[in-house]
Amino acid sequence: MNRSLRVSATGGVLGAIAFTTAMSPASPLADKASAKSEAAAETGAVSEVSHTVAGSSATAADSLKTTALQYEVRQAEAKATDRALEAAQKKAAAAERKAEAREKAAEVRASRSTGRTDLSSGSGNVSSVISFLKAQVGKSYVLGASGPSSYDCSGLTQAAFKQVGVSLPRTSQTQSLEGTPVSMDALQEGDLLYWGGRGSAYHIGVYVGGGKFIGAQNSSTGVVEKPLDYDPPSGAVRVL
Repeated sequence: MNRSLRVSATGGVLGAIAFTTAMSPASPLADKASAKSEAAAETGAVSEVSHTVAGSSATAADSLKTTALQYEVRQAEAKATDRALEAAQKKAAAAERKAEAREKAAEVRASRSTGRTDLSSGSGNVSSVISFLKAQVGKSYVLGASGPSSYDCSGLTQAAFKQVGVSLPRTSQTQSLEGTPVSMDALQEGDLLYWGGRGSAYHIGVYVGGGKFIGAQNSSTGVVEKPLDYDPPSGAVRVL
């Protein structure tokens, strides 16, 4: 056999062995090793996925906690803002009420001051009023009369203060609202005395000093000068 024939034969044998080896089934040991390798790989993959999922869950939980805390902070800030706003509104309302009260008080004081100025702007004085009243004592009482021969209570006081340039309203109710209220233990000559409520008085007279008053009492007595305890008045106002 020549050299080329031997090489060809050898190559054919080796190729056949290689083909046979490739086509023959793997040994049990090789299969078991391969299965273990694949199981380990799968276990590693599952473990990696589990770690990834666990990490994602923890991250999500942390995110939820952070969001919840942020919400609570925003709620607390909102409540604090609301409380501050409410407090500011209450403070502003209180200041406004105080300002209104001061304004009203100033208006009342100005009105009283103007009233006193108007009432005291006449050329006469208290003694002139009292002198006029004393001159009317003994005259008759006639409802609706304002002098000179007869008077009712408010007609007499109106006529008396007219002597000094002071214009009083015509009725006892309206006259009792004039001037400045004074207490009964601080009376001065010329103060108007009223019986009944202020603004609803049913009778009026004038304090003339010495614990006495002059008034047109009724049709039985006419114009009289009497002590205060004869018919104690309810209140007094000062117009001079």
